[in-house]
Amino acid sequence: MSGAPSDAERRRAVKPVICYPVETLPQPDMALYARAREGLTKTGEVIVPPRDAATFKVPAGHFFRITSIEGPQVGDLNLWNARDLSERFYSGKTRALHGTHLTTGERMWSSFPGMRPMATITHDTLDWYGVDAFGGSVHDVIGTRCDPYTHNLLSGGQYHHCCHSNLTRAMAKHLGVSVHEAEAHVHDVLNVFMCTGFTRDTGQYFMKASPVRPGDFIEFFAEIDLLGALSACPGGDCSAEHSSDAARCYPLLVEVFAPREGALAGWSPPPLNGYDRCHGT
Repeated sequence: MSGAPSDAERRRAVKPVICYPVETLPQPDMALYARAREGLTKTGEVIVPPRDAATFKVPAGHFFRITSIEGPQVGDLNLWNARDLSERFYSGKTRALHGTHLTTGERMWSSFPGMRPMATITHDTLDWYGVDAFGGSVHDVIGTRCDPYTHNLLSGGQYHHCCHSNLTRAMAKHLGVSVHEAEAHVHDVLNVFMCTGFTRDTGQYFMKASPVRPGDFIEFFAEIDLLGALSACPGGDCSAEHSSDAARCYPLLVEVFAPREGALAGWSPPPLNGYDRCHGT
């Protein structure tokens, strides 16, 4: 380790500055969404099997809800613009705008050049959890998803039911293409129900037993037409490990709801980002 300079403490004492002040960020109309939640009609559901994934569609202006139904289980969520798969959830920018974990009133933002809200969280039964003594919180956008490549690197072997592979298989089935072609669409996730943080001493990403219990749910408003894919992680509640067959795993329920006619009067899907894309040329 290099020797500390004479002004080391002064350098460390410099106050941080928020990278992206969000005072001018377009805010969701939560009062409108709350009114729209009254009198919802269920239009469909998908059961995501343990250690597997499934796809679902949500029209713009509808709601979708992910629920724990049998036991504590975390899920890895991918979202795409259903009309253009090149526009997809951008976890890194979402993290930069909202922080490491998401909850009610915060949004899942799309990739460049669209960079607009894809979905807004309208209800979260785990919002009571906050931040625990270890620095852990729920619904993170810091973990990328468990995958067979990191598993092979750290443990060797071929494990095919990690979330990356689950999402790949689900997309291949939905699109009617090979897993090699479908894999290119899989991207960093929202870790639904997962309790995570960074250790204070080493700064390492950690997970701990999720506080989710049957009946808990997180609900979203679809700002645009969405294609979703959800994996029921092979780590179960992620209390010990993931990418293994040892953990107890449970299914997850995805439900789609339509608001009553006229409930969203005056609302329209957000436009694509206004940057002109000339990049200074």
